[in-house]
This record gives sequence, structure tokens and C-alpha cells, in this order.
Amino acid sequence: MSSQSRPRPRYAYLGPTGTFTEAALRQVVSPEEAQYLPQVDVVSAIEAVRTGAADRAVVAIESSVEGGVTAVLDTLASGSALTIQREVLVPVSFTLVARAGTDLGAVGRISAHPHAWAQCRRWLAANLPGVVHVPATSNTAPAALLAGPDEGLPFDAALVPPPAVDHYGLHVLAGHVADNERAVTRFVVVGPPGDQPARTGADKTTLMVHLPSNQAGALLEMLEQFATRGVNLSRIESRPIGDALGRYSFSIDAEGHLEDERVAEALMGLHRVCPHVRFMGSYPRVDAPAGQVRPGTHDADFLAARRWVQDLRTGAAH
Repeated sequence: MSSQSRPRPRYAYLGPTGTFTEAALRQVVSPEEAQYLPQVDVVSAIEAVRTGAADRAVVAIESSVEGGVTAVLDTLASGSALTIQREVLVPVSFTLVARAGTDLGAVGRISAHPHAWAQCRRWLAANLPGVVHVPATSNTAPAALLAGPDEGLPFDAALVPPPAVDHYGLHVLAGHVADNERAVTRFVVVGPPGDQPARTGADKTTLMVHLPSNQAGALLEMLEQFATRGVNLSRIESRPIGDALGRYSFSIDAEGHLEDERVAEALMGLHRVCPHVRFMGSYPRVDAPAGQVRPGTHDADFLAARRWVQDLRTGAAH
């Protein structure tokens, strides 16, 4: 089949047009090379891959301000297995917009995605004390509503990404309203299970792990599987399992690749002591350089130790 007749891959993402997720998707593949499938929320984007309606999904997984995106972490941790294949970073900033003719002093209700609201709290408290938050499903959903017919919207203004201003033809009330000018969001490309991206030497492995028990020392026992193999954790967050109070799983980003001996040994240790371990992918990392590999935990060290034990079993070494 020629490249011209081959169907374009389908990518589900949080829409509508102009979201930070679309900006992340454009870093992965252009709209000329793929079919963009906007979704109403991140769960729908992930489920589109599970049902076969999309080949891949691009979803936000971590904010430098708010931490993990719990809806994404929980959806990937349950249901049929999917794997993370790539990550990208998108700088995040916000503009306060409204319909033409609206003054800042007349704003009493602002529509915003919860993460956008969280990243603008201090500015809002200083400039619009007492303003009411109207939650939105995405960062550009309220922009699309403001650009539509005036049908008595339940809000006066919205917090949106700067590119949405021109796209939807909105009136700017205030720019640069985010509290942290260096805020970024990490997005991941999610697809069906299969071959992992090749090891690069600066990789990340994402897991969801249940504790081996609810007794004292259970968390330490789980963490020791990484520490004793020299595997550094760049992120660890607890999430409720949901079947009873006090029972938690842990969403983990570990430095390294499944093909690294230290990471493989850590996964085997987790498999031995923890009741549930979900592997969510090994992929190149982009957020920071890899940490130093501790002496004695390089691939050559594990392989040499394994050969030594094998020689002991055969009598070739003492």
C-alpha cells in the first residue's frame, strides 16, 4: 500500500481546538499526517483507544503546579492494558477573556478547567476577590461557548490558553494571569500494548503498584525493590484503590527502561512481593536528564553477578 493510500493514524485528544493537549499533539504528529479526534474529556480520549475508535491518545498526566492528573492515572490503572509510548512538555499560561463590551469590574463568574483555576488562584484573589469558579471540561470549552450565540451563559469570562484568543475572536480582559510563569504540563502518548520504544539511556518507566499488605513497613518493602537495585524514582503518588478506606496503590515513574537490568530486577522484585503491578510503559524522558547510575547497578554488574552464580551452580567458580 502506498503512503498516499495508507489511512492516517487517528489520535484522540481533549478538545475543542486550541487546548494545550492539541499543542502537545502537534509536537507528536501534524494534522496533515494524522486524523485529530477531539474528545470531551481525558477519559473519553483513553477509552477511544480501548474501543478501537482511535489508534493513539494524547493526554495530560502531570502538571508542574498541581501534580498528577488523577483522572488519567486512574483510567490507565484500570480496564484493559494500554502503554505509554512517548512524553512531551507544553509550557502553560492563561489569558482572561470575555465577549466584547465586558469590563473586568463586571466579572462575577469565571469558567475554567480546574487545573487552570488552580494555576491562577493568587491572581484571581488579588484582582477579582469573591469571583465564582464555573468548572469547564477543557481549557478551550468556555472559549467556544463565548464565541457562540449569546444564550445566557452561566459565566461572564473564562481562563483560556493565549492561542484561543485569536482562534475564537475573544476580548482580552487580562493577560499573563497564571501565578507561575514557568509552569509546564507533561503529556503522554498512549496506545495498545506492544513493543516498547527502544532504550535511549535517558528513559522513564511508569507503573501502578499495590502495596504487599496494610501493615507497618509495607511501603518500605515496596520501595526497597527500587532502592536496592539503584533505581531512582522521579515521581510517586498514592491513589485510593477504591474497594475500602485506607487501601492505596502507588503511581510511579522510575528512571530507566525495561531493558535496563536494574529496572528489570526491580520489576521482578515487585512481582514477588506485591499483589498487583501494572506496567504502563518504558519510553524516552524529556523532563530532565537521567540521574547518575549508582556503582554496582550498571547492566554489566548485574550480568557479571548472574554469570558468577551460574558458575557456582556448575562448579566452575568458588
